[in-house]
Formats: sequence, C-alpha cells, structure tokens
Amino acid sequence: MNLIASIGSQQIRRIVQFRANPGASLLSAIEAAVASEHVRAGVIVSGLGALRRAVFRNLKHFPAEFPVKPQDRLYLEISRPMELVSLTGWIAPQQGGAMEVHAHFSASMVENETVVTLGGHLTHETECGIKVTVALLEVVPEGVMAAKDPDSRSMDIFLGAHAGNPLG
Repeated sequence: MNLIASIGSQQIRRIVQFRANPGASLLSAIEAAVASEHVRAGVIVSGLGALRRAVFRNLKHFPAEFPVKPQDRLYLEISRPMELVSLTGWIAPQQGGAMEVHAHFSASMVENETVVTLGGHLTHETECGIKVTVALLEVVPEGVMAAKDPDSRSMDIFLGAHAGNPLG
C-alpha cells in the first residue's frame, strides 16, 4: 500500500506577514494578502490575535458518496471574544491561474471560568478582533497545483510529479 498520495519539495522564496484589520474576514484578508503580494504558492505557518466571531466547519461523518455536502458538515458559529491560537494551511494555483487558499484554525475562549479550544476549517464568516497577524511562507510554485481530487471530488493540493497531472 502506498502511503503518500503526492510529494514534492519547493524552494522557499520569502515570508510574507500582515496584520488584518478588526472586523475583517480572516480568510478574505489572507486571500487579499496573497493577491497583493502575488503569492503563487505557499504555506500558512502562523496566525495569532483575537477573533470577534468564528464559524468552525467540521466534517460530521464520511459520506457514502463524494463530494461532501453541507448536510455532512457541522457549522458552529460563536460570536464572542476568542484567542486565535493556531492557523495553518496551503496556497496553490489552479489550472487557469485562480488561487486556492485552504486553511484550518483553532481558537480558545473562556467558558464557565475555564478555557475551551475549538478548531475546524476556516470560513469567510470568521472575523478578526484585534491584533490578528498572519505569516505566509511563499514557495516556488513549480510542482504545486490545486485541482479537484478524483477521490473526494473536492479541491485539494497536488505536489511534485502529480502537480502537473493531478489525475495521474
């Protein structure tokens, strides 16, 4: 059994850091920074600060048939102060030039005088509070491609030899 679907290595070009405005969609701010700095491929390596609202998207179960549909997911909305404690993900070009940003995050909050941490897929509805800073590691885009995965029938990242031909 082959354990790795695709693998590749890219040269690191630079680190791009930005601070998002309070009230901004965190995912939209990442997309805007990627466009503004002309990042063609990269890794989201860090994110910290405070959030005022978060919508966590998580898979409830594996569906009998792909692609995953909204009823297969749980969307949990929380509107109160939270600490952004982790932010990870990838940035890759699609065939035709559009950019795909895929990110996951964790945020903690105070509930009943204890700290609770939640995580999930980053959605456009997640809003920055104060002091949200993100670091993106830009890599050389050759050998990186976002395309529809034939198994999950959703966008995924392909690396190395599979980047030029995600189906092969």
